[in-house]
Amino acid sequence: MSVIFRPARKEDVPVIVAMLADDPIAAAREGDPSDEVYLAAFEQIDADPRQELIVAEAEGEVAGTMQITFIPGLSRRGGERALIEAVRVSASMRGRGLGRAMMRWAVDRARDRGCRMVQLTSDKTRAEAHRFYTSLGFVDSHVGFKLSL
Repeated sequence: MSVIFRPARKEDVPVIVAMLADDPIAAAREGDPSDEVYLAAFEQIDADPRQELIVAEAEGEVAGTMQITFIPGLSRRGGERALIEAVRVSASMRGRGLGRAMMRWAVDRARDRGCRMVQLTSDKTRAEAHRFYTSLGFVDSHVGFKLSL
């Protein structure tokens, strides 16, 4: 399978939102993919040089998405870290290696940028995702906390 990774464009937003919502955990928190709030959020992400909203094109379609945030910090000798979030693969492409290709691409992107660490969070109920990330070399080393506002 041939995959192209590229920055998301405004016209990709409805497809990205649909992928985010096509998930039992996230479905309740997402809305209509054509809602203007998503375009406003896209414009903020697109304008921020520390944010990359990426899509994976396979077989001529947007088939995956993820957001990478580059975080400067003092720890790790002032090293930047990459945070990978909102990783999704379209239902029709799951099980075909696209998620693995996406994560390898993201790690290479972080390495090329000089990041000293790549991190991500995953909902505690996603046991299959945890096995996937572990198979890629990620270590379940920290406990994360969130506070919804």
